[in-house]
Amino acid sequence: MGDLAAMIGEEATPPPLRARRALLKRLADVVSLPASRINAFERAVTGDLLVEMLRLASHDERKRVAARLAPLAELPNSVARILLRDDPDIAGLLIEQCASLSDADIVGCARDASFEHRMLLAVRRGLSEIVTETLFSFGEMEVIEAVLRNTTARLSQLGIETVVGLSRQSPSLCSPLLKRPELRPSGAYVMFWWCAPEDRRTILQRFAVSREVMQEASEDVFAIANDESWSDPVARKALQFIERRQRNRAAIEKSPFDNLEHAVMVAASDGLTRETASEIAFLAGIKPLTGAKLLGDPGGEPLAILCKATGMSRVDLTNLWRSMRRPETTADGKIHPDWERVQITYEMLAVDRAQTVLRYWNWSLSSALTPTLLRAIRDGEDQMIDEYSAPERAAALALADNFGR
Repeated sequence: MGDLAAMIGEEATPPPLRARRALLKRLADVVSLPASRINAFERAVTGDLLVEMLRLASHDERKRVAARLAPLAELPNSVARILLRDDPDIAGLLIEQCASLSDADIVGCARDASFEHRMLLAVRRGLSEIVTETLFSFGEMEVIEAVLRNTTARLSQLGIETVVGLSRQSPSLCSPLLKRPELRPSGAYVMFWWCAPEDRRTILQRFAVSREVMQEASEDVFAIANDESWSDPVARKALQFIERRQRNRAAIEKSPFDNLEHAVMVAASDGLTRETASEIAFLAGIKPLTGAKLLGDPGGEPLAILCKATGMSRVDLTNLWRSMRRPETTADGKIHPDWERVQITYEMLAVDRAQTVLRYWNWSLSSALTPTLLRAIRDGEDQMIDEYSAPERAAALALADNFGR
């Protein structure tokens, strides 16, 4: 019995680990050798053996191996794969330091590991488009914001459009997104509808571009389109966007008002009714849907854009503001911050740039809004919306709130 007990005791005692630890270090050293000392096949085989030992190694041992291998220019895929899926403090050593990681390594880590791993990946230098798209696909706002603030990361247009859509429900994404060089005016114009006042000002300062070059290049095309009786809807919509003149002069003959200013003045006196709002949109050369979106905006800046784009004066802007019974002063007699912001917006914008923004809104909110797209917006068919053009997707995002989405 005594001998048996002794044998059981020996089996229960863990074997010495000095040899294992020494071998772990030696194998890591071999993997770290330069290409002049070890070829790719030898490195790969050594790496496979190292991986098997890492599976049973302690946390501290794995961390020491990761610190030893992170600076390498060449790292066996099997070793990278197991370390990138390890605890965040171990994986982080490779994520931060290892320049040899491939997109496949990083994407695999993002998909298989945790939120903490994705946060570490988000700040890694030189992220590619495929990696940032993968990180965006999880919909984790902290990760997305970290990627946006990573100036070395590259974003695809698909990635940018994904974040533009997400920013509607997560306003904290707007500010870093507006700083990205990949963001196009079309994305900024649609973000305008849900951005904070400071971000709206950034959009108008950075993205309200001039159409002068387009106008000069297509000047003779207007005559060609007129000879064809404006029968081509594609050319007609594009030229409507490019055209210098904003107001609908032909509308005056059918309107009960003498001009746009007259309509706004009556609205200031009698209040803005549905009929008067439609007439203002008609005389301004925009569709009723666009007019309703502008006039219903809670911030008020679109009113300044409408007035500047159509050549209306500061007096007309005041009348339009009063027609909606919006406050001009606070309870203590100071100018109301909303009204002050609208006036500043009016003063800062050039006419042509205000027209660009207004034309794009009108183009996307009305001209691009087909019955099929309208149905997709109403029913929440986001996958279908991906198949549409940029202005159509802009319309879908801008009008989603109007359909309770």
